[in-house]
Amino acid sequence: MVGLDREPLPVGIDVAVPSVARMYDYYLGGKDNYAVDREASDELLKVVPSTKELALNNRRFLQRVVRLLAEEYGIRQFIDHGSGLPTQDNVHQVAQRVDPASRVVYIDNDPIVLAHGRALLEENDGTAVIQADMRETDAILSHPEVKRLIDFDQPVAALFVSVMHCIPDADDPAALVRRVAERLVPGSYLVVCQLVSEDKATRDFVTRFMDESTHGNWGRVRQAHEVERFFDGLEILEPGLVEVSTWRPDSDLGPKQATQEWIEFGGLARKL
Repeated sequence: MVGLDREPLPVGIDVAVPSVARMYDYYLGGKDNYAVDREASDELLKVVPSTKELALNNRRFLQRVVRLLAEEYGIRQFIDHGSGLPTQDNVHQVAQRVDPASRVVYIDNDPIVLAHGRALLEENDGTAVIQADMRETDAILSHPEVKRLIDFDQPVAALFVSVMHCIPDADDPAALVRRVAERLVPGSYLVVCQLVSEDKATRDFVTRFMDESTHGNWGRVRQAHEVERFFDGLEILEPGLVEVSTWRPDSDLGPKQATQEWIEFGGLARKL
């Protein structure tokens, strides 16, 4: 049997409701998921069959952008909002290969991320996992583990990778990016991408399906022009805002989306 179905349940886990983090884990070939997550993921694939390739491309984008930030821009501090479950070559592994002194804070509101993340990272003093709602900027940035690892007098990379679609319009995702950017020194970086579609039927179906499946733990599939607002006041770096598999690719060998009914769209920006 695939997944965690026979494992003891961590405190706070509801196996009757799919989790975005666990669905993502399933698409990446992980085992930190339950039957309810796999069933919801498979149902979504029936309508948007490119979803698995999209998830894999997104993970590769995260790895490329972290490596670039560490190698070319000298960033040694990362805050990963809505990080999901730790998987192979996550942020700390990529960054610490460049410099073992790199420090990473993972933030997610799914209790399974906290349970499994802490177990995997407990021997790595340069990392921490915090269970928190990524919209609670003040609480996150004042958290003892964030204060231990992050020096806000130095540049920081704030990551919002494939998570903004989890934030409803009422909570103003663009304002969240602004709040975080305001707390960072000039020369810091923000990485933002989210699911977009220019097809209204796809946007409406996925938004409704995920909102119902996760019992309201979802925002909205948006259009590219809406994501551009997240970068207001920031310097967008080359190659601009793009479908993430085309963002500074290592090669042409990555998984290709057979269809383009939706994409992961975003990029990298610098605070001036």
